[in-house]
Amino acid sequence: MNPEVVHSESESKFYAQVDGYESHLYYREEGNEVWNLLSTYVPPEHRGKGLAADLVRTALDKARSLNKRIIPSCSYVVTFLNRHPDYKDLVA
Repeated sequence: MNPEVVHSESESKFYAQVDGYESHLYYREEGNEVWNLLSTYVPPEHRGKGLAADLVRTALDKARSLNKRIIPSCSYVVTFLNRHPDYKDLVA
């Protein structure tokens, strides 16, 4: 499953729609250079299919492209970073 992940700056989230359900990762801007990644949610119907990883990977790639650092407040983001140490340089 690789749905399109969309960045909504106005809502401070990355999200994907699958079968009428929204999965999302919310963040908060901490100044101009840092995103605090707050929470990731995937509906029960779509868990275990890699959606959360797609959301986090997209958010981290976007942060990197904008020269932002991140604060991993979401426990899933912490787990993702432990599994993908190539993103740990983004941690503020």
